[in-house]
Amino acid sequence: MFPSSINVLKGSFKGIPGLHFLRVCKRWRRLVRDKFLWRHLDLTSYKVSSKVLWYLLRNYLRGTVQTLKAQGSLHSIRKQDVFTPALMQALGKQCPNLHNLCLTRTDLRPLPYDFLPSSLTTLELSFCEIPSVWFQVPGAAPACKDFPRIQHLIIQNVPAFSNQHLFNISRQGTLKTLVLSKTFRVTDVGIQTAAPHLGGLEHLTLLHTQIGNSAMHFIGRHMKCLRSLHLGGTDFLTDVGLPSLASLPVLEDLCLDSFSKLSPEAIVALAQALPRLKRLDLGSTGSDDTVLHRIHAALPNCAVATLASTTSSTNSSIGS
Repeated sequence: MFPSSINVLKGSFKGIPGLHFLRVCKRWRRLVRDKFLWRHLDLTSYKVSSKVLWYLLRNYLRGTVQTLKAQGSLHSIRKQDVFTPALMQALGKQCPNLHNLCLTRTDLRPLPYDFLPSSLTTLELSFCEIPSVWFQVPGAAPACKDFPRIQHLIIQNVPAFSNQHLFNISRQGTLKTLVLSKTFRVTDVGIQTAAPHLGGLEHLTLLHTQIGNSAMHFIGRHMKCLRSLHLGGTDFLTDVGLPSLASLPVLEDLCLDSFSKLSPEAIVALAQALPRLKRLDLGSTGSDDTVLHRIHAALPNCAVATLASTTSSTNSSIGS
């Protein structure tokens, strides 16, 4: 049985799985050309060129491809545009079932947003560069076939991602998951302008951002469908902002990690006010044993986890 996910072997052009197997025998050749093998393609372990991607696109990547993960050469000495507008346009035409695109260390500044495959529902960008104007679509965007309807957006270490980018993507009204990590150009103002368009958001993660108490007000006011909320890595959130989150009626999973200015009393008060809360993860915020005991005692019906308890559980599993 062959896996449905292909991981690239070492090398560039000749190292792509399947290409060197074509010379083995006819049976291997038929197996390698089986479209089932090319549904999920992971190239992130290797820096691929546009030449390799064009070859794959012309010979292997067809209608069955659902996931594509690739790494560019943004921080390499020999920089080159891997995903050119022409390549991305061809990818969209030949792979109409491509839903998940994950790009790492890729320069996307020469690529207009409307050249992304319209079939995309998940877009993940890590250590990438993007244009100053991106995610911008006409007013009737949800009904426009030329633009992707992104439901799950993960942005990590993308310096250019700003309040304007957040507003542009939120206006599409399709987001279910939003993850922003180390996006320091996103502030409380960005959350304020985007929040009214994020009423359908179910999962929100904000890590190492410039977001604080003011943003909590708009999250609690507009994002009533949130089922999970992960906040961490900022000194701008204090006890003043937490009560605003008590108005989230269906929140089940709350993570408050690395907050030095949150008191146990404020955390307990928020958790007790959330009717659906099932899990509270305090990360390194609840590292003090005395504080953790108080929170456990006050929340008997909620699973409380900390970084220490998670590490202990993991070590126990390894030891067994």
